[in-house]
Amino acid sequence: MYKNLIGKNIIIFFLTMILFVGTKVHAQNFEQDELVNISVYEKLNPSIVAIDGKITEEEFSSGTGCIVTPNGLILTSRHVIDGVKDIKIKLYDGTEKEGIVVGSIGGGNDLALVKISTQVPLKPVKFGNSSEIKVGQKVLAIGNPFGFNNTLTTGIVSRFDTERNKIQTDAAINPGSSGGPLVNSNAEVIGINQSIYNPDNNKSNIGIGFAVPINEAKLFIQKTNYIN
Repeated sequence: MYKNLIGKNIIIFFLTMILFVGTKVHAQNFEQDELVNISVYEKLNPSIVAIDGKITEEEFSSGTGCIVTPNGLILTSRHVIDGVKDIKIKLYDGTEKEGIVVGSIGGGNDLALVKISTQVPLKPVKFGNSSEIKVGQKVLAIGNPFGFNNTLTTGIVSRFDTERNKIQTDAAINPGSSGGPLVNSNAEVIGINQSIYNPDNNKSNIGIGFAVPINEAKLFIQKTNYIN
């Protein structure tokens, strides 16, 4: 009886150790900052689209857009779709749709609205308040730089350019990222990524990017009166 009890205890001990080791090997421990990145990406990714179109036979345009309404209204940068024929919108699951421009504004704001048809309700982004942003706060950007769809980059608000009314950030923004969202840690869109500073005509990111404040985009959407 005593020997049997010892044998059972030994078996239980080894089974416990196996489970413990197995759990330790497979468990993934993330830092708090990593958890924020993961959460924001998983919340926003279904609401971000890739935009592609042809300008001429040899010239193409690529960018990013944010779903604004469940019925397929998409916010992007005007320069992404300006003069583009056959606008193609690719949803995060790979589905492709034809896009039609339903509104745009030039100048510094450089915004546009594109509409697609959908039988399935889409997940819209959540807008934040760009008047509440602080220099130094964490921001994230999701875009399609150089065709690498659904790319996440992180950084901070580096400065607020009051002269040009732009949010400056060091989150990597590259060609193909225009029209994509600049978001805060709550997965709220606070800006629409527009351009990078390239004094030496370098097309790649050098750590100085600019976004249109989302409050300007809100006003633009309200004026188009297209949400239905």
